[in-house]
Amino acid sequence: MTEERSDSPAAGLGQADASLACRPGCGACCIAVTISSLGKAAGESCRYLTPDLRCTVFGQAGRPDICLSFQPSREMCGANRDEALAWLGALEAATTPPKRPTSSQGG
Repeated sequence: MTEERSDSPAAGLGQADASLACRPGCGACCIAVTISSLGKAAGESCRYLTPDLRCTVFGQAGRPDICLSFQPSREMCGANRDEALAWLGALEAATTPPKRPTSSQGG
């Protein structure tokens, strides 16, 4: 029998908390993860993130699909911004496919 660790990046998935409010001054979910539809790499700020770390398209129909489907959890958000960045960074690392080596041409 395996036990899921609560600090695992996958531990909070599927356990969204509808009562969880966005933490002011956080923006971790808009920084730590890749948003490929916007060409945003992990670790970069999203173009819609304001200097005070608020999303300018939150709640708007035109925002990226990944943002529409994103569901925060207490495990994901942690007790503070640093914990959220660490958790989401670990999730990003765990779910990013390995880069394929490029074959050198020649011969």
